[in-house]
Amino acid sequence: MPKPPFIRPITHIDWPSIEQGRLSNGLPYALVRRGTQEVVRVDYVFWAGRPFEAHRLVGRATAALLREGSRQYSGVALAEHFDFYGASLSVPYQTDVTNVALYSLSQHIPQLLPHFMELLINPVFTEKDLQAYIRRQQHELREDLTQNDVLAYRHITEAYYGPDHPYGYNSYPETYDALQLDWLQAHHRRCYQAQNGFLLISGQFDQATEQHLLRAGETLPEGSALSPSPLVATPSPAGYYFYHNEGPPQSAIRIGRPLFPRTHADANGMHILASLLGGFFGSRLMMNLREDKGYTYHVSAAYDSLAFDGSIQIELETSHAYVAPALQEVKQELRRLREEPIPDKELQTWAET
Repeated sequence: MPKPPFIRPITHIDWPSIEQGRLSNGLPYALVRRGTQEVVRVDYVFWAGRPFEAHRLVGRATAALLREGSRQYSGVALAEHFDFYGASLSVPYQTDVTNVALYSLSQHIPQLLPHFMELLINPVFTEKDLQAYIRRQQHELREDLTQNDVLAYRHITEAYYGPDHPYGYNSYPETYDALQLDWLQAHHRRCYQAQNGFLLISGQFDQATEQHLLRAGETLPEGSALSPSPLVATPSPAGYYFYHNEGPPQSAIRIGRPLFPRTHADANGMHILASLLGGFFGSRLMMNLREDKGYTYHVSAAYDSLAFDGSIQIELETSHAYVAPALQEVKQELRRLREEPIPDKELQTWAET
């Protein structure tokens, strides 16, 4: 029988150097030169997520409609321009921030930047696009609400923070119906500003490309740094929260509790602890509940580190008949973490995974 390949311990990590600065409009930037191909990624990151909303769902809606057109170009014209140069544009929305990202060959940056910055600074939101977006999201929501895992996530996050907290509120069809065009326009004016975000440029690029990108960054309106809306959590009274939904064909189980934001001194340690518990295939929960007991196909644990709060959550789906024994094994693994030191060998296995 052939021997498995030898696993060499990691003795050195070659961290890239980071150049940092601030443009004349107050926009912080970081340059990371890395890679072997002449490809560059340009990321504008703005504090424009849920904690900075004046109205529910306006952050997600603004990000979703940002690419639909600008004062000078239609959405179709913008898409064709980026496609012609083999570039890619994405606007991923996250709980705390919105990214506006451009991927391109470095040599095409001079041709792409005017369109990219026009889209970023002067988007045009129309009632037609907003209503189409609302219909799409309502349709997706109706489908999502038939899924056990979605229902479980909605219940447990509301239990952590309360239904009125930016991290705890859930969306409903009527929440989408309430969206108004001027809310999106106001959200963009408030949040997509130089002093309310930062610029990250990474990849292989020369000095000329760097100067093109930094000069473009200085055209972003200065604005001001925003403070999040009041973040007063009203969690359920239990110390930890358990949600069990008996839907067909399995039960969805979520166990967790609120913790602390990613700036907390214990945040990195909690990432490691959650990973050992259920963050990879060889983790304790996976080996116990799947490999040993066969209660579930997948079980996981993760520390959700947000800017202003955080939580730890265990999730699994299992047959209705296995709910009680599966919960017993989860409690047993939590007890082991509290009472028994983690062996060095297990930590080494995690580090090499």
